[in-house]
Amino acid sequence: MSDSRLPLAAAEARVLGVLVEKQHTVPDTYPLSVNALLAGCNQKTSREPVMELSESYVLTALDNLRSSDWVVESSGSRVSRYSHNIGRVLNLPTPSVALLATLMLRGPQTAAELRNNSERLYKFADQSSVEAFLEELAQRATGALVVMLPKAAGSREHRWAHLLCGEPVMASATPHDPREADEIAALRAEVTMLREQLLALQARVEELGGDKA
Repeated sequence: MSDSRLPLAAAEARVLGVLVEKQHTVPDTYPLSVNALLAGCNQKTSREPVMELSESYVLTALDNLRSSDWVVESSGSRVSRYSHNIGRVLNLPTPSVALLATLMLRGPQTAAELRNNSERLYKFADQSSVEAFLEELAQRATGALVVMLPKAAGSREHRWAHLLCGEPVMASATPHDPREADEIAALRAEVTMLREQLLALQARVEELGGDKA
């Protein structure tokens, strides 16, 4: 990715996705409090994968996102509230933001699935409209934000994945050299694990600092 603010950790992408979603689905409570954001991150429905993030984990993700302008914290209230800034950071229109959020929340999907699952965030006229915005996201001069995945066995349609957390393993597999593909997959999995461990450690450090205070 060409943007120095990328890639994001999985928890950070989940936080951003929830903020975009709730902005449209529960506008009366947006910007979100930490409690509302935590509940949205840990939803059991409409989430892939399902996560169980702690409050300190979400707070650390918010701090990281705020430092890079992805998230804005509202002032003037006894309860801190947070809103996303993804459209401005990436210079994207609302339809593109809706597609990215849906991918961040639900994982790889076909264009038809994206049209259906993003309906509450933005109503696309038809599937070809979804595909047009996906193509734009995939061909950005400043760096692709989505990628079309190879067709799965028995599948009739390609799925799409976001690239905010880096390139998905399945998109880079090399069928001509299975050993090389396995090595790449293992390295990417290790990088993802280390990134998540760093986020957890940052959250733990903040917890210990709060206990001492």
